[in-house]
Amino acid sequence: MIELLEKSLLTAVGAMTLTQKKAEELLQGLQEKMNISEDEGKAFLQKIQDAAAHNQEKLMEQAREEVKKTCERMGVVTAAEFDKLKKKVAQLEKKLK
Repeated sequence: MIELLEKSLLTAVGAMTLTQKKAEELLQGLQEKMNISEDEGKAFLQKIQDAAAHNQEKLMEQAREEVKKTCERMGVVTAAEFDKLKKKVAQLEKKLK
């Protein structure tokens, strides 16, 4: 399940990179057709990159939340819970000896 999520996230990141390439192409077209300056073009591209980075962060956070919720619904224990159980078992084994 985690492997599927990882592949989905990598696909989303790849799509964002592709979008950035398209943005650069759009920017070049705008510079040619609308005669905007290089500085204006760079500012525009920076805004697009900032928005893409922000959206990527939001996507990662949403993915983390969904994985957490799914694991809770499935009854999957967290690493911290597992470590706590291992310690408890070790203590019980020690008492039995």
